[in-house]
Amino acid sequence: MAGNDLGSLLGGLLGGLLGGGKGGSGGGGGDVLGALLGALMGGAGGGGGAGAGQAAGGANNPLGGLMDMLTKSGLADQAQSWIGTGENKPVSGAQISEAVPDDTLQKVAAQAGVSPEEAADRIAQSLPQAVDKLTPGGEIPSGSLEDIIRQQKF
Repeated sequence: MAGNDLGSLLGGLLGGLLGGGKGGSGGGGGDVLGALLGALMGGAGGGGGAGAGQAAGGANNPLGGLMDMLTKSGLADQAQSWIGTGENKPVSGAQISEAVPDDTLQKVAAQAGVSPEEAADRIAQSLPQAVDKLTPGGEIPSGSLEDIIRQQKF
């Protein structure tokens, strides 16, 4: 399943950032982010998921759609700080819960085996670092998300 593959890739990408001293939290963050991005690629089943994928310029790269979703939810400053080359501004689980459609967050939580609140908290913890690593040039790259992740790992 795409979400699991993305989770593995994101877990590997974030392992050095989140894995040190926290046991499996790096993998957990990757799994939750993988489930979220997988849902936004079309697995969400609702108009929000399809719209987010289309906003990214294609169903294979939901990153742009996610950034658009966060921007429309009042998190433009945070989202831009992750893409830009400066310091990453934090975001809270409550802010993620407001930004992500309920059905998408429910699906992500179910796939990760956690509550929606825990899923939102994990997303809030790992999303800034993931977006920062996936946008090293200060802009959202084109291509499939899997290819972008693989390029950043090497």
